[in-house]
Amino acid sequence: MNYITGTVVKGDGYGRKLGFPTVNVIAEETPPYGVYAGTATLENKIYRAGILINPKIRDKCKVEAHLIGYNGDAYGKMVTLELKKFLREYKKFDTERELIIQIKKDLEQC
Repeated sequence: MNYITGTVVKGDGYGRKLGFPTVNVIAEETPPYGVYAGTATLENKIYRAGILINPKIRDKCKVEAHLIGYNGDAYGKMVTLELKKFLREYKKFDTERELIIQIKKDLEQC
């Protein structure tokens, strides 16, 4: 599965708090959990994206994508994410600072 399409739903705002706002999609089927480099198509425009496949919660996965260069309101809009390259496995970080440093490294690869 290289594509995930869905309606953007409200997340918990944690990505925005860290300085990396995301669009969130609920998916029933996903590739393995982890971080991917890819693209996002939103309103007929393509953005480079860092995409996180989170572990399942109640039989569904939350997929988060930081669209590089996008700063609009995507809630309720359709987005298609294309996963192009697996970057790393899903990991919990001990501090927000460690997480921010890793997100910056991940986005450099996107």
